[in-house]
Parts: sequence; C-alpha cells; structure tokens
Amino acid sequence: MPASAQVARHPAVADYGAIAPMAQVANRPAAMDDMRALFEITGEARGPNGVNRSLDRVARYLNLLASSGVSTKPGDIKVIIHGPATPLILRDEAYQKRFNSANPNTPLIAALKRAGVEIHVCGQATAGQGIAREDIDPAVTLDLSAMTTLVLLQRQGWPLVSD
Repeated sequence: MPASAQVARHPAVADYGAIAPMAQVANRPAAMDDMRALFEITGEARGPNGVNRSLDRVARYLNLLASSGVSTKPGDIKVIIHGPATPLILRDEAYQKRFNSANPNTPLIAALKRAGVEIHVCGQATAGQGIAREDIDPAVTLDLSAMTTLVLLQRQGWPLVSD
C-alpha cells in the first residue's frame, strides 16, 4: 500500500482502526466538536491477527476523528474492559502462559496510549478470572469495577459506546 493510502486509512493510529476516507457525507464532526467518549469492551471476539475487534474500534474512532480534522486531548477517550474481554490486558508473559502465544493486543494498547487513550480494566473481572495485578499490562489502569466506572463517568457526561 502506498504511504499516502496508509496515512489516509490511519491518520491518527498507524496500523490499527483502518477507515475509508469519505467526502460529502452527513454527520461529520467539526474540528471544534467535543467528541470525548467512553468505550465499554466486553467481547472476546478477535479480528485478523487475534486483535480484539472492539479495541480496534477505538483506534478506528480516533482515525475517523482525525480524518475530519478533530484533535483529541489526552484523556478524551476512555476505555473500560471487563467480562470475556478481560484477558486482552495481560502482559505478554502472562498471556503466553494462558494462551501459548504473545498477546496480539499489546501493540494496539501501546498505540492507543500514545494517542492519549486511557485504558481501564474491571478489578472484579480480573479477580474473578484469576488475573494478578502484576500480570496486568502497565499501560492499563485497574479500577474497582466496570460498573462503578461506567456509572461515575456517565454521570459526568461521558457518552457511552458499547460493543
């Protein structure tokens, strides 16, 4: 793929969340719009190369915003992970022990962090799935629970995007 096509499909997060650039479409955000969002990720569904599809959607959202000229500030995009999706937050070593492969989500988590995304995981889900604190990727914040995070942030006006 030519470099210009790569940039057009991944203007904010390289290699993840590919978009199809479009002109003259409805509901395109303006550069000054507040597009902060809270993504809830529960599904274990994996896309190509084993990357969690819902986590890849966060990168797509950033790419869609960038293609419309919208810049996000660090912390404008938050993710809370729980349920069957919880193991995607494992450090490579812990993921390797559980699944006999490197964690395919580690590079995506790093790319999202570089883009200013806050990634959180439900502490109740990690406890229930036997995930020790030291096995959590250091780029991920351990929360008390997804329920409390969801309620607190929605009460503060965060729009919710669920998978």
